[in-house]
Amino acid sequence: MKPLPREFAALNVSRETEDRLNAFVALFQKWAKTINLVAPSTLAEVWSRHVVDSMQIYALYSGPRIWADLGSGGGFPGIVTGILLAGAGDGWVHLIESNNKKAAFLRTAIRETGARASVHAIRIEEAPAAIAHCDAISARALADLDLLMDFGWPWAERNPDLRFFLHKGRDYQREVDKALGRWRFDLVKHASVVEPDSVVLELSKLSRRRE
Repeated sequence: MKPLPREFAALNVSRETEDRLNAFVALFQKWAKTINLVAPSTLAEVWSRHVVDSMQIYALYSGPRIWADLGSGGGFPGIVTGILLAGAGDGWVHLIESNNKKAAFLRTAIRETGARASVHAIRIEEAPAAIAHCDAISARALADLDLLMDFGWPWAERNPDLRFFLHKGRDYQREVDKALGRWRFDLVKHASVVEPDSVVLELSKLSRRRE
């Protein structure tokens, strides 16, 4: 495992957690040879581009939370969050992935790393009926902010303290402006520790604007 940026010192990652992360990366690299889990151009930088990028989420909202990870794909950030929760001994990640091959990879990753997570091989629109509650929602390279609000709204109605942690690129302000046409929310922009032009958007107190 490569040294982590100083921003993650507070996570106090144990040797056992390091071993789990290493096991996950080895498994990811094996499966990525046959399944398109991430952009092929980023495979050589799996630690910086994917693992550390995913760890930002837990660093921002650590503790025994219940997460819904939308479009979990290659396990970033959902499996990484689940591994960090395993180190804490509490909390859970619901991994939502409708692609059966990717869902099979995620189940294998959970089994081999001990991540505190489970896989729901269903469409995101169906997930609120299957998952009654979550404290936080994560999504990475999935959809426009406005659509992500639609996905998360059923959970936000049940839990007024729900938070979203969403990786976004340099064009994030356009997405924010568009979403504000339909939604009200509190917003905190966290600078990415991986990509200078990227952010993690933390949203809370989501409500619909009147039509």
